[in-house]
Amino acid sequence: MRRSFYGSWLAFGLVIFLLQGCNLSQNSNNQITITPVMERDDHLFLREGPVGFKILVENQTNRSLNGKLIVTTNSDFGVEIPGSTLKIKLNPGDSHSSQIDFGTLAPGFYNVEAVVQSSVGHKRVRFAFGVRPEEIISPLDRPDDFEDYWKRARKELSEVDSQFNLIRQDSLCTEKREVYILEMRSLGDVLVRAWYMRPVKEGIYPALLQVQGYSTFMIPDWMYQGEDMVALGLNIRGHGFSKDQVNPGFPGYLQHHVDHKDQYIYRGAYMDCIRAVDFLYSRDEVDTSRVAVEGGSQGGALSYATAALDNQRINLCVPHVPFLSDFRDYFKVAHWPANEFAQYFEEHPEIPEDKIYKNLSYIDIKNLAPWIKAPVFMTIGLVDETCPPHINFAAYNQLNAPKEYLVYPEAGHSMPAEYHQVKYKYIRNQFGLD
Repeated sequence: MRRSFYGSWLAFGLVIFLLQGCNLSQNSNNQITITPVMERDDHLFLREGPVGFKILVENQTNRSLNGKLIVTTNSDFGVEIPGSTLKIKLNPGDSHSSQIDFGTLAPGFYNVEAVVQSSVGHKRVRFAFGVRPEEIISPLDRPDDFEDYWKRARKELSEVDSQFNLIRQDSLCTEKREVYILEMRSLGDVLVRAWYMRPVKEGIYPALLQVQGYSTFMIPDWMYQGEDMVALGLNIRGHGFSKDQVNPGFPGYLQHHVDHKDQYIYRGAYMDCIRAVDFLYSRDEVDTSRVAVEGGSQGGALSYATAALDNQRINLCVPHVPFLSDFRDYFKVAHWPANEFAQYFEEHPEIPEDKIYKNLSYIDIKNLAPWIKAPVFMTIGLVDETCPPHINFAAYNQLNAPKEYLVYPEAGHSMPAEYHQVKYKYIRNQFGLD
């Protein structure tokens, strides 16, 4: 009994010691900070010549830190760049800045992992930087009948009776704003729906077409809430409440009829956006000299496509983290949707991969971008793994219209909350509302 009693206490003490050690290590990890210090806040290097930056390591523990800083870097295509391993020794409360030099790098984006291994604890951070992104070259790969393909689509759409039908939503209306569900017919006589919001006060207002991300349901809360523009929030076919006739689901949407260029779902989805512009132009309260399109991810691609395919009527294009761009490279730099297409190719060995890539090239926003005439304001996240910066700039660099971009260096596929104010401020400034 005595041995059992002391043995139990010994085991209990060992558990407490180990737990304290774990907590100490975890706390130490939290008190070691690694911060990249770049010459620009957006982590871009725009000049030619060697690339380099500093990494600041801070020891906020109450113990001396002895260890090393290991820095590994890869291009967004997975090419390893020679790394660095540096010894570090920091007293409690001290910090040290280490210079990391790469020499001259090709235009593109680079992912960095910085690790501190030390007697106090370990710390790991990941970040990215870009080098002369406007020099990224991703040539157009339009099929020979590219222009005819879209002319035919526009003609087919024009032959469909739009049947615009506004259904007032009394529960959502306020003293200053009216809210409607819009029903309309699009390419193939497909029924699609949107939210339409307009000021109660009579007048002529700029219009904002807002297009959605992949698989989402556009709702009024996501739309412009001001009282100085009308807003149309579109649910393209197969999304939200536009699933009556076309509903391939997710996953599967991207591959729906991809083997047939005229039936591919994005041909119809792009025409849904054009039909939405038709609606805006039919409204007496819309100032047709001030019509903008904006959206993120898939909505970014839809923004590009709308501004390109309806370039006489769209006056402003505001995409962020745009999707559906530069497919051959896209499938090299992102796990998704490359994995879905890999599965598709495996399940359909009878369909040549080159045929699929050719069909995708019709809806590739890189190939549509040169048709855009409106100013473009694009925003990206530098650590976006869903729509990596390379594919964003593949389209951006094909623009011939006035253009500018904004980079959030720590953002992935989701923009920080402040972006919405930045976006609307840009649109309002362009339309003379501020």
